[in-house]
Amino acid sequence: SSLCQPKGFYSITKHAAEQMLISYCRTFDINYRILRLCNVYGEGDKNVSKKKNALQYLIDQLRQNRDIDLYFDGKFYRDYMHVDDVCLAIDLCINKAPIDCIINIGSGDKILFRDLIDIAKNELGSTSKYIVIEPPKFHRLIQIKDFYMDTTKLKSLDFVQNISVEEGIRALCCK
Repeated sequence: SSLCQPKGFYSITKHAAEQMLISYCRTFDINYRILRLCNVYGEGDKNVSKKKNALQYLIDQLRQNRDIDLYFDGKFYRDYMHVDDVCLAIDLCINKAPIDCIINIGSGDKILFRDLIDIAKNELGSTSKYIVIEPPKFHRLIQIKDFYMDTTKLKSLDFVQNISVEEGIRALCCK
């Protein structure tokens, strides 16, 4: 229900697509459900990079004992959920959620990114060092420093997350 004013091209196009979908569905009397996903992670992602799935990229760097760059020393918040739980949430929404609504799919937990990196570093026994860097101008202009979701609607459908983020991170370290 918060005012949505995205700043970056990607976020703006996602919001515009939602608005177009809502307009089209209302115009032609079609039901819809819009699902907004948190940061998703899990095994099997073959396209891990600094720009796509930074968490798993950094875990790979820790595994190789390479020093890692962290914006804000990792002191920012995100909402992460394991891909298996995301799939369960999507299935639940398809079958149980009210129509004509937007539902956030996430843990609803405000997770300090640095805590996730520390869990992975400890689990891997990594000797990597953290290098604090300033985010580039592009990142500062269009990214939100802290991001976590209100998952009240999802939880009202009796959704229960099965894999804690700590458990999921440890599993990624064992792969």
